[in-house]
Amino acid sequence: MIPFETASLMMTAALAEAAQALVHGDVPVGAVVARDIGAGHFEVVGAAHNRREIDQDPTAHAEVLALRLAAEKLGSWRLHECYLVVTLEPCPMCAGAALAARVAGIVFGAADPKAGAVGSMYNFAADPRLNHNPPVLGGVASRECGAVLTDFFEQRRAAK
Repeated sequence: MIPFETASLMMTAALAEAAQALVHGDVPVGAVVARDIGAGHFEVVGAAHNRREIDQDPTAHAEVLALRLAAEKLGSWRLHECYLVVTLEPCPMCAGAALAARVAGIVFGAADPKAGAVGSMYNFAADPRLNHNPPVLGGVASRECGAVLTDFFEQRRAAK
């Protein structure tokens, strides 16, 4: 699994992506794909934020977009040397995409008890019926990640 210090650093980059979603009124979720380049070093090969509203695309979740960018950059859909780092626990679609990409691991910030699919509501990453079961590290910068989402939804409710 990715070292905790590196996961925290990558989560900072994911939080910066989440902030960009606010510009166009999307739920502030950010994701990065970090590739293990050896000797304890990692490089970001994909970074994205939610774009469902601006793109009018139900699949434009941060995780899916970051995985697409990483696959394009690396020239392969197999991301077995990469870790998905996301501010919110992946939903079933995004967890499925991460498993399909064969990521080396999944790191998330805030748990999602309503739709989380790597531990909260479902646990796709640990389902023995699936052909890929990457390790999961949850709760990295959970307060910061959760606060961004809480603030967004509080402001949205206040505006109504």
